[in-house]
Amino acid sequence: MFLLQQIRKIVTAFILVVVLMVSTACGGNTLTAERTTTPPAIGQNVTYSELERGNTDAGQNFGTWVVQTSKGLIKDAYVRDNNKLGVVISNQVRPNEVKTLTKSLAQGFRKNFPNQDLTVLVYGPDKKLILTAKYDVQSNQIQYT
Repeated sequence: MFLLQQIRKIVTAFILVVVLMVSTACGGNTLTAERTTTPPAIGQNVTYSELERGNTDAGQNFGTWVVQTSKGLIKDAYVRDNNKLGVVISNQVRPNEVKTLTKSLAQGFRKNFPNQDLTVLVYGPDKKLILTAKYDVQSNQIQYT
């Protein structure tokens, strides 16, 4: 009886391993095909981890640069249409530093994407919008809301 139970456990484990290997191998191609499609728009039912750093090469590069050079102050960044920058700040940023950080981001964003109106969206560590800065190219002013 003990030998029969042991054989049953081994066969069950083997079948489970085969099923997992086959289902994982088959499911991988489907996920790859979905990732090559147009990135989802922000605001739809999209999990945060699905967002990309930018929907253009220049935007992707700038978003990556922002995160890498922030020294841990910015957890993530994205650029959309080369005129909208969204950043998620870390817990290291104090509330009284948010506006200064936003101004610096707007200035750097303006240098990389000149001659257009720009928007910088700052999200807290909980990914809730805490500050919006709009740069107007004609007046050369930043308005915070």
